[in-house]
Amino acid sequence: MNKQSLYRLQQGFLRLRSNKIFETIVIIIIVFSALMVGAKTYEETNRFTPILNVLDWAVTLFFLVEIIIRLLAERRWRDFFKSGWNVFDFIIVVASLIPVENSETVLIARLLRVFRVMRLVSMVPELRMLMNALLKALPKMGYVALFMFIIFYIYGAIGSFIFRDINPFYWDNISIAVLTLFRISTFESWTAIMYETMEVYPWSWVYYVSFIFFSAFIFLNMMIGIVLETMQKESAAHEVEQGEGEAADLKALRQGMQDMQAQMKRMEQLLNQPRSTDKDSG
Repeated sequence: MNKQSLYRLQQGFLRLRSNKIFETIVIIIIVFSALMVGAKTYEETNRFTPILNVLDWAVTLFFLVEIIIRLLAERRWRDFFKSGWNVFDFIIVVASLIPVENSETVLIARLLRVFRVMRLVSMVPELRMLMNALLKALPKMGYVALFMFIIFYIYGAIGSFIFRDINPFYWDNISIAVLTLFRISTFESWTAIMYETMEVYPWSWVYYVSFIFFSAFIFLNMMIGIVLETMQKESAAHEVEQGEGEAADLKALRQGMQDMQAQMKRMEQLLNQPRSTDKDSG
């Protein structure tokens, strides 16, 4: 097969990969695969196990063909693995080839088939944008989580020192106290814990209210703010990439102004050039 035939074949696979109908079919199969995984958790479906196994292998074969099409659509195979999402899809599809019938690998195979649902994120651009925003927000969220741990640790130590004799179940040591504080931060029956300590220490409500102020209001809003800021940046980058939206218009306007400034500088240089020539001749 000559280079021209290979190029035509590669372009055909590229058009198929970019086809909206093909992408819709892939999404439908991913959802169908997720429903099959959920169906296997019901005992009523045990009598349909042979049929479900055949459908599972059919879905696995479809995913294998789909990933091969995406590989062949690239001019160079290694270009396919430059995208993290492509690598993720490739690993999930290849790992799905583990046979479910083998008793030693049945748990691993089932778990890997559950993760096939995550392929829906890589197929839908909007979901991919949200996931990228979450991943980019994790470092900043890590610092907030570290600050939260410091507050939890301080309040846990204080609670264990003061309230241990009242109810060791909640305040016996710092680890149990931190778990109790986590329960309080989720507002799960926290008033019952507070009223129990208030019978001995009436002013202990200050401890709970101040902790909830830090955990539920300040830290939670900081987390939300970080995610929203990152999502806004990712959305703007997505609009620029797609060439539509306010961010794309602003980029085009900025680029136009830069081109205009460059053109004005060139015109200024051309206007100043004859003047310097006349002075030299004079």
